[in-house]
Amino acid sequence: MPVAFIQEFPIEDRSTTNYDAISEALGLANDWPDGAIFHSAGFDDDAGVFRIFEVWETQEQSERFMRERIEPLVEQMAGDAPPPARQSVYELHGFAGR
Repeated sequence: MPVAFIQEFPIEDRSTTNYDAISEALGLANDWPDGAIFHSAGFDDDAGVFRIFEVWETQEQSERFMRERIEPLVEQMAGDAPPPARQSVYELHGFAGR
């Protein structure tokens, strides 16, 4: 069953320096993670957050990607960045795509 993964960071400024550096280091264009279906990131000004929203085939694949690829990069590149204000994973009842 697909799951949604969400991270939200309060908008303190509109810089995406950390996100952009980590995204580039991940090289997702050439090394798409196993189980990842969809990734997006952007500012939700109404909610006052920068939101990362992803869809994964399973929660285990999402957790493995965070543990093995994201967390080491965040420690190395953005160790002093605040953690997300919200992080959530939930099973999707319905999912359709092109």
